[in-house]
Amino acid sequence: MSVLRTPDSRFEGLEGFDFPVTFTEVDGGPLGPLRVAHVEAGPADGPVVLLMHGEPSWSYLYRRMMPVLAAAGYRCLAPDLVGFGRSDKPTERSDYSYERHVDWMRQWFLAQKIAAVSLFCQDWGGLIGLRLVAAFPDRFARVCAANTFLPTGEGKASPAFEAWRNFSQNVPDFDSGWIVNGGTARGVSEAVRAAYNAPYPDDSFKAGARIFPMLVVTDPDMPSAAENRAAWGVLETFDKPFLTLFGDKDMVTLGTEKILQARIPGAKGQPHRLIENAGHFLQEDAGEEIAQELVRWMGKAA
Repeated sequence: MSVLRTPDSRFEGLEGFDFPVTFTEVDGGPLGPLRVAHVEAGPADGPVVLLMHGEPSWSYLYRRMMPVLAAAGYRCLAPDLVGFGRSDKPTERSDYSYERHVDWMRQWFLAQKIAAVSLFCQDWGGLIGLRLVAAFPDRFARVCAANTFLPTGEGKASPAFEAWRNFSQNVPDFDSGWIVNGGTARGVSEAVRAAYNAPYPDDSFKAGARIFPMLVVTDPDMPSAAENRAAWGVLETFDKPFLTLFGDKDMVTLGTEKILQARIPGAKGQPHRLIENAGHFLQEDAGEEIAQELVRWMGKAA
C-alpha cells in the first residue's frame, strides 16, 4: 500500500482558480493518515454551502459557481474527494470502496464543525453527499441534487453508464480533461482540460478515478447496496427543501430526478428545473446560471 501526493506546482496558474486551500487529516485505516483538501470562498461567518464533485473532476469544477455564491454572502466549501484534486491518492484500485469514501468524507465533514449546511452535489458528490445527509440530517438546511442519484441496484443502469464503465476500465489513457469535455454540451477550452488533468502527473495517480465507476451500486447484492437502502429510509423522511437541477443533455442520470422528487418529502413544491443545453458536467456548461438559481432558491427557502 502506498499513497501519492500531487506536487503543488501542478496546481499553479490554473485558469480561474485561485481560491485558498485548506488540508484536513482523516484516518485512512490501513492506509494511514490521509490529507483531504478543500477550497473556500465567501465570508467566514456566512451560511455554509457545501459543493461536492464527482468523477473524474475535482473542486476546480466549482470555480465559476463559488464567486457568485460568495458575492451573495455564502461561505462556500468545495472539498476534493480522496484520489482527486489536491487530496491524497492511494495507488491501488483495491484501496478504494464506496464505504471508505463515505467514511473519509464523514470525518472531513465533522472536522469542519459546520451546521445548517446547504448541499449542492453532482455525480459521485451525490452518491457520497446524500449519504452524509442521511447520516447527519440535522446538520443540513437544504439539498440541491444535480445529475446524481443514490442507487440501490434495483433499477437497470443506462446504456450510457454501461458504456462509460467499460470505457473507464479499458481505455489506455484515462484523460480526465477529455472525459469532462465529452460530458458537457458546450465544450471546454484546452486550458480547462489541462486543469482537470493537473492532479495526475502519471497513471499511478489515477487509481481512484479509474475504479469509481465500478463502485456504483448496480445490483441489490453489491457492496453498499444495503447501506444505501438504509440511507433512503432517512431521505424519505427529509422534509427540508430539496431541489433538483439536472442538465437536459445528460445521458447518464437524466430521469432519476423524478425519483428523487417523488420519494423525498422536501422536494414537494420546489422549483425543479432542467438546465437547457447542459450535459453531465452542468457546472461547466452553466456554472454562473446555476449559482444564481441557487442564490434565489436559498433566499426563498431560508
